[in-house]
Amino acid sequence: MKIALLGAESTGKTRLSHALAERLRERGLRVAVVAEVLREWCEREGRMPRPEEQLPIAQEQERRVDQAAAGAGIVIADTTALMVAIHGALLFPDHPLYRFAVERQRGYDLTLVMGLDLPWVADGLQRAGAHAREPVDALVRELLGREKIAYTVVYGQGAQRACAALAAIDATAPGRGAAAPEHRPWQWSCAHCGDASCEHRLFTRFRQG
Repeated sequence: MKIALLGAESTGKTRLSHALAERLRERGLRVAVVAEVLREWCEREGRMPRPEEQLPIAQEQERRVDQAAAGAGIVIADTTALMVAIHGALLFPDHPLYRFAVERQRGYDLTLVMGLDLPWVADGLQRAGAHAREPVDALVRELLGREKIAYTVVYGQGAQRACAALAAIDATAPGRGAAAPEHRPWQWSCAHCGDASCEHRLFTRFRQG
């Protein structure tokens, strides 16, 4: 089973990938986490990649996912080629990176999109600011919707976020020991409406209340 974590910067993809792996390993499953190659590249080079450098980065991301899948029952990808295309603004349907990213995304068993309910944290490299999260989030959802790729939005702080993700995994692959019934979180009825600003307002009110 291959699980993709997508979302804007500072929405908890990396933390969730490791929390999920820990919880699934507790259930006796073989789990591999594939880190974000784009971040690794930026940290090594000290800059964002140029357009012609994006496709090799995306290909390396997916190569590592395939490599991990050869030795694990569940692979959690801390982002995919799709996010490389989005960050590189290479969203033309006839662009090689776009075609590659969409084809690869269809191969994931479950796509989890991170909600915007976590506080923004600067890291001094990729993150332009909190203002950039909503446009990126909108692009992720628009692209997935355009290509008819199903996804689940994950919200919650700390363990709540992991529980929501585990419930989605369990619903996708029943019987694989992903989420015990007592850990299933309450589900928002509008979880799939696709309106990020609406969801953000709902969770803001919930936290304040």
